Amino acid sequence: MARLYLFAEGQTEQTFADILIKPQLARYDVFMHNPILIAHAKKKGQVHRGGGRKYVPMKNDIIRFLKQEKAPDVFFTTMIDLYALHPDFPGLAESESMRQDPLHRVEFLEQRFAEDIGDNRFIPYIQLHEYEAYLFSAPKCFEYLDAGRTKEIEALQAIASQYQTPEFINDGLQTAPSKRIMAQFPDYGKAKSTFGSQLAEKIGLPVIRSKCSHFDKWMSRLESLNEKGVSS
Repeated sequence: MARLYLFAEGQTEQTFADILIKPQLARYDVFMHNPILIAHAKKKGQVHRGGGRKYVPMKNDIIRFLKQEKAPDVFFTTMIDLYALHPDFPGLAESESMRQDPLHRVEFLEQRFAEDIGDNRFIPYIQLHEYEAYLFSAPKCFEYLDAGRTKEIEALQAIASQYQTPEFINDGLQTAPSKRIMAQFPDYGKAKSTFGSQLAEKIGLPVIRSKCSHFDKWMSRLESLNEKGVSS
């Protein structure tokens, strides 16, 4: 059995990974430890987790775990947003020229991330463009929040129909997936760490994977870790 540590950007990702990803990977004999909120600062020897985007604390956090867990069948991954990625992230400035090709851009940044960490057990994943893109895989899930708000749900469905994949919904300050959702359902922003995972659960992992190819590719790689761990 392979083991996996997942570093989540925030509580929304942390809960989603625990509820949906963890049991899915268990089917492939990949045991995922409880998702960890990634570090955003270290002050007076104390690590502060979640809600931050600075790269150096994230890197140091990952490397510390890599040093503690040296077995070849222990792997590490991330679940962080491309949206509003901190300027000190490796390759970010160079990637600005790739904005018209979001998939190429995010893969480039993941490659630079992997190179900077420098351990083949590390599998970086950066969300296109943020977690809430997954919820556009089936906007009818918002009936769970308020079944009577059909116009608002139709507005989200109209947005989703404009894009080849929900992952391409852009990262503008007012047009990122979460901003578009909160424009129709303001209550989502008040408890998104709870609603985010509940709505994704309503959609189901198979639907999200069918709509979000970058996410699906990452999941497939994680599902194969047991085989890779044994072969190494």
